[in-house]
Amino acid sequence: MASDPRLGTAHPVIVDVEAGLGGVLGRRTSMTLVPSPSSERTSVVSLAQIDGLEKEKEEKEGEEEIAYPGETEEAIERDEEEDFPDGGLKAWLVVAGGCSITVASFGYVNTWGIFQAYYTEHLLPNIPASQISWIGSIQYSFNFFPGLIMGRLFDLGYFRVPLFCASCFILLVTFLVAQCTEYWQFLLGQGFALGLASGFMSGPTVAVVGHWFKKRRAMAFGIVAAGSSIGGLVFPIVVSRLLPQLGFPWTMRILGLILMIFIIFANMTLRRRLPPVNVSGGMLNLKALRRAEYMLYTAATFVAFMGLFTALTYLNSDAVSIGISPTFATYLTGIANGASGFGRVLSGVFSDFVGPINILIPFNMLTAIATFAWPYATTEPSIIVVAVVYGFSSGAYSGLTAAPLANMGAVGDMGRRIGMTFTLAGFAALCGPPLSGAIHDRYGSYRPVGVYAGCSILISTGLLIFSKRAALGRFWGKF
Repeated sequence: MASDPRLGTAHPVIVDVEAGLGGVLGRRTSMTLVPSPSSERTSVVSLAQIDGLEKEKEEKEGEEEIAYPGETEEAIERDEEEDFPDGGLKAWLVVAGGCSITVASFGYVNTWGIFQAYYTEHLLPNIPASQISWIGSIQYSFNFFPGLIMGRLFDLGYFRVPLFCASCFILLVTFLVAQCTEYWQFLLGQGFALGLASGFMSGPTVAVVGHWFKKRRAMAFGIVAAGSSIGGLVFPIVVSRLLPQLGFPWTMRILGLILMIFIIFANMTLRRRLPPVNVSGGMLNLKALRRAEYMLYTAATFVAFMGLFTALTYLNSDAVSIGISPTFATYLTGIANGASGFGRVLSGVFSDFVGPINILIPFNMLTAIATFAWPYATTEPSIIVVAVVYGFSSGAYSGLTAAPLANMGAVGDMGRRIGMTFTLAGFAALCGPPLSGAIHDRYGSYRPVGVYAGCSILISTGLLIFSKRAALGRFWGKF
């Protein structure tokens, strides 16, 4: 809007570049129009002239980055949407690299069920199973704890160096675990060190994939998350075959060599596309914490993680305890992880059409039902059915955890939003399996464990529904 030029003085004209010219969001240009003293005519500045002045200003001063207020985040995403490749060789290579990272991180960690059974029977027979489960629980949780740090570092532009260092560290730890013989050594090595390396390596992977996709983002996330299922399917079979033939040390060394192949490929293909944005607020995005849909979704993720990993952790042990062949039981983790891969990919594909939370709600309900039913499966066919249904349905949450977070604000601040939620979820992943083990030790049965884990997932589903309600103002609609 301009002042009346007939007043005979200089008048400021504020041109909203975003609304008027479709220019770069966050930049507005201000000019002063000085009318001729003898003229009573209105000063007119054409849009073309303003456009030229704006471009000249860009050349002289460069592009200005601003810390966006909450009310402009949606506009930022609209502005950036036109630039997302949503496909092409480079974009799909990034997805392939992200998938390789999840094979070597979450896929590796998802193999814990095999190690839990082997340590209980052979390497650490004098240590209670509930105490051994802390190793796997720490692994799970430390996959998420570094999210806050890595999310902030990623937003600031630090990606390749942390990825390379974490990649080297996880390989080193794997080879060192081969030499472990005492409980405290496994706890520090396979629990803390390996989990921490996995978390730092996988933390920014989702965010970097988000740089390349917008309309097909959920599908890309689902493919990346499927790497966890690939690793969770392949590694248990490899470990269960090699342990009786080569022993524990050489099994871990061969496992490390397999990990090296995936890690090298990931480091060669993962690339960020957008420049870093130094948004204000440090590691925390306090504006996001004041948004009801974000807080409800974070609460839903926390509650879900309290019970989501329970069946995967104890499926093998439960099968053996009811008389199922130990050889057959070793394949249950692989069956669940294989079914989870299909769930991750399919949920990602459909969520691009109906919204990720609309997919998570029914899949979570199915996961809760499978978890309730798990302790009552006492035959090989029934256990296979439970493993397949549980793996397929739980794969949606594992694959789409970050998708709603990516859609709750600007892509430039995606790392912090995902990091905050994942760090809080790490505490739930840390406490969930040991708490389930304590319930089993208290009652001597996995049925109360199934009730606890199923109720956690069911409550999480309710929180997802209210998160959608907070975002849309209604219970229906795409979100």
